[in-house]
Amino acid sequence: MPIKVTDTHHLRAYALQLLLEPNFHVKGAQLEALNIASLTLDMDAAMEEPQGLPGRPTHPELVQPSALNQRSVGSTQGHTSLIHALTHIEANAINLALDMVWRFAGQGPDFYQQWMQVAREEALHFRLLAQHLGTLGMRYGDLCAHNGLWDMAERTKSDLLARLALVPRTLEARGLDVTPSIRKKLVSIGDQDGAKILDIILRDEIGHVAVGNHWYRQVCQSRGLDPVAAYADLAHTYKAPTLKGPFNLSARRQAGFDEVELKALGA
Repeated sequence: MPIKVTDTHHLRAYALQLLLEPNFHVKGAQLEALNIASLTLDMDAAMEEPQGLPGRPTHPELVQPSALNQRSVGSTQGHTSLIHALTHIEANAINLALDMVWRFAGQGPDFYQQWMQVAREEALHFRLLAQHLGTLGMRYGDLCAHNGLWDMAERTKSDLLARLALVPRTLEARGLDVTPSIRKKLVSIGDQDGAKILDIILRDEIGHVAVGNHWYRQVCQSRGLDPVAAYADLAHTYKAPTLKGPFNLSARRQAGFDEVELKALGA
């Protein structure tokens, strides 16, 4: 039986309602306060995609990545730009997890509960970074940003396997590789608070990518596909970015990538 977005006691409907919320501070606060176990699992409910997905504020203005200025993190502008960019990534990550919950019907209870928990943790990351940005005299939305993460979500919205392969296992897994070097930059300019936030994010993101790896392999198994060969096909079909090292092999192993997959990366 179809359900409505206003049926907020249903888990997937509530995820869709939150996805429509344009204010990330409101969206994040509601997620952090959420008791997932209190929601009814509506695994097979039919929901039509509403207009206005995803909900986003009027700012930041979204531009092409090439239009964003690259400045040294040692400058005040470079420092704030970096923290703003990280805050934007976490805002997108909230939406990506929520979209995973509402969009793909017919999965098991663990699937929805795990992705909703991912959304809650992404909300924590957003709040920590937004607060840190405030200590630097800036608010989220004060600078331009790009929409690369959500662009891939749009491209893969008709296929759960493609979504799992190319968002958590590709774009978000890239965060495992680059976070240590970003942390070093923040430490080098004395931003210990920013570095501590990145420690939390890296810890949680290993778990998030592990969730993506688990469900990717589950769907591959259900379709009789080899995970490595299927990934190569999906990356080609959906024009995924080519991943280049260095790779954070320790974090990737913790997140569930096996040695065959790491070898396929050229690691």
